[in-house]
Amino acid sequence: MGKATVDLNGKTILVTGSPGFIGANLVLRLLSEMESGTVISLDNMNDYYDPALKDYRLSLIEKAAKESIVRHIFIRGDISDRALIDRIFAEHSPSVVVNLAAQAGVRYSIDHPDVYIQSNIIGFYNILEACRHNPVEHLVYASSSSVYGGNKKVPFSTVDKVDNPVSLYAATKKSDELLAHAYSKLYDIPSTGLRFFTVYGPAGRPDMFYFSATQKLVAGETIRIFNYGNMKRDFTYVDDIVEGIIRVMKGAPERKTGEDGLPVPPYAVYNIGGGTPENLLDYISTLQEELVAAGVLPADYDFEGHRELVEMQPGDVPVTYADSEALKKDFGFVPGIGIREGLRHFAQWYKDYYMQ
Repeated sequence: MGKATVDLNGKTILVTGSPGFIGANLVLRLLSEMESGTVISLDNMNDYYDPALKDYRLSLIEKAAKESIVRHIFIRGDISDRALIDRIFAEHSPSVVVNLAAQAGVRYSIDHPDVYIQSNIIGFYNILEACRHNPVEHLVYASSSSVYGGNKKVPFSTVDKVDNPVSLYAATKKSDELLAHAYSKLYDIPSTGLRFFTVYGPAGRPDMFYFSATQKLVAGETIRIFNYGNMKRDFTYVDDIVEGIIRVMKGAPERKTGEDGLPVPPYAVYNIGGGTPENLLDYISTLQEELVAAGVLPADYDFEGHRELVEMQPGDVPVTYADSEALKKDFGFVPGIGIREGLRHFAQWYKDYYMQ
């Protein structure tokens, strides 16, 4: 599908899920690169993980906003609050919407299904309805590599069927893609879904393995390595994720009319992952080396004594990695930051944030 160029300068951009991990990094890039306009951050600042991390990211955004010519507005609220979403669109008329707000986590969805329906289904529906009734140039939203579920074929491609989710989280993300397609078809809303692959980096989510493993090792606890270490992942550094989002924001699927006189859905989905799966044990070894190099852990730390190999967890899959050819073809970009560089940045941040 062809792309319509979207100039971000001078526009109002709504980023839900900021100051979440990806959202905060995206807003920081926009504040540093846009020449004019307004960026709105929206987040409910819930306590799914330590709220202090969101406060920290928000402080970075507020500092950057003072030095930027771009206006920044932070609104504390929930995308499942229909009245709030309608009011934001009525008052600010965002031209570009990036919906990153969601309840994340595969394992958490097993015991807390309600919050996934509330945020990922009802919340996203509210965003779609607001885009339906307001002129929006491009809706970009977060999906997940989890939608590939039990697929055996790798690398995962966006042309593969994704009809077999193995977690409620994955099912809600696939539902978001279906809802977006329907709204694109019915109301001619340009929308692009992005399937992120295992995002990591400084000030990330503490429930992600690299972060929680670091905290446990620092505390002298044992880390559990699932499926006895026989797992491969496309670990994608957050800067690569943000680069992909910004490029996609600037290229909306073209609006076209079909032979039946009705809109051809201006709809697209892309993977954002490096396409170079890393063995989990190699990733852990690199993490440990960088934690030692940064001074987070001593050089003589007994890593083998703090590892426990365990069986696969429900809702997890052994191998996930991305076929990003479509992203490369349409936007000239494939993530390329390696785990050594990425984990080095994380380890240094961890020391500065927790150990000063």
